[in-house]
Amino acid sequence: MDFIRKRGHNEIVEITTPVLMTWHDGKSMLCGDFRALKNYTKPDRYPIPRIPHALDKLAKAKYITKMDCIKVSHQIGVKPNSMNLLRIICHMGI
Repeated sequence: MDFIRKRGHNEIVEITTPVLMTWHDGKSMLCGDFRALKNYTKPDRYPIPRIPHALDKLAKAKYITKMDCIKVSHQIGVKPNSMNLLRIICHMGI
């Protein structure tokens, strides 16, 4: 992911490095390394809190819920103008 090309009407095409994740049971999943994307995006106004701060808040909570995100890949909606930033490019195309 050494470079980003601009095409046409401010359309940004990300060159993202594919990463193959292998689980303990031998199953694999193709992911993308999006670290270089941080150089081209604005910081989140509401970032994920640091773990110690989150644990302090949980200790004072009256109710706690749990969300199972084990198979969350390709299931979180993004705005249409952000989809081109999440492409993985490999030898077979996008």
